[in-house]
Amino acid sequence: MLDVKIKGTIGQLSIDATFTTEPGTVTALFGRSGSGKTSIVNMIAGLVRPHYGRIAINGEILFDSAHSIDKPPNKRGVGYVFQDNLLFPHLTVKGNLSYGYNLVPARERYLHLDEVVELLGLGDLLLRRSKTLSGGEKKRVALGRALLSNPCALLMDEPLTGLDVARKYEALPFIEKICRQVQLPIVYVSHDIDEVIRLSDQIALIDKGRTVLVGPIETVANHAEARLILGKNDPSTILSGTVTTHDTAFGLVNLETKAGIIRIPDLKLPPGATIKIRLNARDISIALSRPPDISVLNVFPGVIEQIEQVDTSSVDVKIRVVAQLTLEARITTLACRNLNLKIGMPVFALIKSVSIVRF
Repeated sequence: MLDVKIKGTIGQLSIDATFTTEPGTVTALFGRSGSGKTSIVNMIAGLVRPHYGRIAINGEILFDSAHSIDKPPNKRGVGYVFQDNLLFPHLTVKGNLSYGYNLVPARERYLHLDEVVELLGLGDLLLRRSKTLSGGEKKRVALGRALLSNPCALLMDEPLTGLDVARKYEALPFIEKICRQVQLPIVYVSHDIDEVIRLSDQIALIDKGRTVLVGPIETVANHAEARLILGKNDPSTILSGTVTTHDTAFGLVNLETKAGIIRIPDLKLPPGATIKIRLNARDISIALSRPPDISVLNVFPGVIEQIEQVDTSSVDVKIRVVAQLTLEARITTLACRNLNLKIGMPVFALIKSVSIVRF
């Protein structure tokens, strides 16, 4: 477990961060550019010294201001994937991978070169120099080098920065495999909410150097505080779902979620697989009764909990569908008036299967 509780100052920015990351889980440090995310991971890595606080991994103290403990970076057992990769240009891919690996005593290695090469699909690249690699390939090598240092925790500072969309989607599956298969506490820095939702288990929302909100993806990603910080005005609902059955004749899959069964286009995933989905507020409609003849497959009964005027033309309607879940629908002000919507009114939320975003 990685336990972080630190305070410090970087230039004009005051850092005040507190969060815990369990082994085998990913905590995303999420916020605007310049909010202090990189400063926080640099403090964990030992590259920047906090003024106060404590950092520990699996009970081993890396930094403790009260007891004057401050281990140097090379003694912290932390793997770090930087934004710009920092590969050694004079070494081959194998040489880059082996650099940290050779510094780890054999008895302390739990990951080995061959398995990391296989995990990241680097077998065909081992004899190439880093300058001949694509952006996506460099990211994979940087990941492999960090893993082969056999760390106790892994830090990734916007590892997909600088990649075009195609290269990003090439690299993402490898990062997902790392998150699933390597049982380390992982801290992942990003300002891309889609990346964060796809890869993370919890979010630490960072604003002006402070962790203003820490919690599960489903709680934080749609929180009003997150939208305020990011300046986004398009609410949505993030849900985790487990594949139950497939309607192969119609190319659909049934997901078990907090809201109940949600049907989406088939993802070719086996029963028991879990994914995250996003229900955009603009794609959710409201009916006063269950429609008998309609193409929409996902219909959920609920009660209106809140109605908020967004601008002159639109309102956001929050619908409580189960005790622990509220769906948010954005509809026109005219539709709200025509339906005479009121707080406490029973309604039905309608969600088209093809509009659901999958991660």
